[in-house]
Amino acid sequence: MSLELIVDARRNGIWLALLDDGKLIELHEEQGNAEFAVGDIYLGRVRKIVPSLNAAFVDVGYEKDAFLHYLDLGPQFNSLNKFSRDTLRNKQNVADLLYFKSEKDIPKDGKIKEVVSSSAPILVQVAKEPISSKGPRLCAEITLAGRYLVLVPFSNKVSISQKIKDSEERKRLKEVVMGIKPKNFGVIIRTVAKGKKIELVDQDLRNLIEKWKVMHENLKTAKPPSRVLGEMDKTSTILRDLLNADFTNIHVNDPTLAASIKEYVSGIAPGREKMVKHYDGKNAVFERFGVNKQIKALFGKKVPLPSGGYLIIEHTEAMHVIDVNSGNRKGASGQESNALSTNIEAAKEIARVLQLRDMGGIICIDFIDMHDRANNKDLFNTLKSAMSNDRAKHNIIPPSKFGVVEITRQRVRPETDITTSEKCPTCNGTGEVQASILFAEEIENNLNYLLGTKKENSLTLNVHPYLEAYFKKGFISKQMKWFFKYKKWVPVRGNSANHLLQYSFVNKKNEEITL
Repeated sequence: MSLELIVDARRNGIWLALLDDGKLIELHEEQGNAEFAVGDIYLGRVRKIVPSLNAAFVDVGYEKDAFLHYLDLGPQFNSLNKFSRDTLRNKQNVADLLYFKSEKDIPKDGKIKEVVSSSAPILVQVAKEPISSKGPRLCAEITLAGRYLVLVPFSNKVSISQKIKDSEERKRLKEVVMGIKPKNFGVIIRTVAKGKKIELVDQDLRNLIEKWKVMHENLKTAKPPSRVLGEMDKTSTILRDLLNADFTNIHVNDPTLAASIKEYVSGIAPGREKMVKHYDGKNAVFERFGVNKQIKALFGKKVPLPSGGYLIIEHTEAMHVIDVNSGNRKGASGQESNALSTNIEAAKEIARVLQLRDMGGIICIDFIDMHDRANNKDLFNTLKSAMSNDRAKHNIIPPSKFGVVEITRQRVRPETDITTSEKCPTCNGTGEVQASILFAEEIENNLNYLLGTKKENSLTLNVHPYLEAYFKKGFISKQMKWFFKYKKWVPVRGNSANHLLQYSFVNKKNEEITL
């Protein structure tokens, strides 16, 4: 396993691609002004209490009120509510909870109207980002996540990740954390804390306490609705959660961002900052590492399988439906064996696609029918194994007698949706035929204007790979003719992210030249 992070800084935001042995497994878009991200803490105001749902709608500044269920209040809600209320009234002047008198835990089967008042300010955390027509989903059990620990205020419990199996290591970590954690703060020990020295764990805890102090300071002057503590950006979150010995390289196409990421990596993993590399190649960074091609293949309705089979993925309001097809795959070993090998291959690709697209809710997969129970068991075990590294909570039901597998997968943010279809290059989507044969002449006219009239010293033409081949075709190619005419060499780069008849001119700094 070899993990690489490709960071593509663009005008309208940052795209992050996580590659496992060259295969795209995660894709994220980060916008600088993104709000209501999972983990953000807000001071909201209760807009309406709905006893029939045992829930409340809270105004946190989003266009639609956020949803808060009683079960998401957390046992220590009374303590949190008292802390936030006293802070707003200037009665709680310190973030430290050493002398804070905790309130009694709320009952598991209580009613929300008994603990939450309408129009009252309330401290909440975003549990799910706004999805479709729904507002954010909230919880009132505040947690602050670090690299090795998760801080849980108003609790004294120390929990350990179930993925740490070694009983001696579990005992050591629990003793370490019990000895350093402040009073009235609970801690969840994360998987990456396994084998780490006490100094690293202690520093992580100190950083989380500092974040709690920042939140408290912001809360003092906050007016609902307002954000009092923002989650880290997605680049840092991915590195915090995933950075381990399997990480080999981080390629960034922006020097300033590369320096910032290198500084962050040196802070959480000293000595590993050398893996951060500034990419300044001529081709786009996503093109250089094959990300664009994989996006085109994996985000469409039809997803190809290496053997010749394919998946058809349909999205409905209620669920996602995936159909597995063998395509033109043929084998001499019989129908059952062919069905098993296609299904096994599809199961691995489906696990990858679910994580990549961040598909959540109910997913129904119609595998190719198999009659042997042992084969169905192998398929189920393969799917479970392939999804074992998925960080989202999920549940898989074994294949039914019709060969359908049902999956529920946690959904905390909108599904990543990228349009992979292209407009018709002839009519540009209008339905009217245009003289597309004149397209090459259009490019040459613009080239003549830039080199002849504007006297550009150096420029590069970015086009679709098909057009790149056209301009470079033959010994005396179009590109060579331009050289004879303008006495300047014009590099032609193919970019599979472009539509067939989409092109642009860029200068030495890779900045687009406007015509």
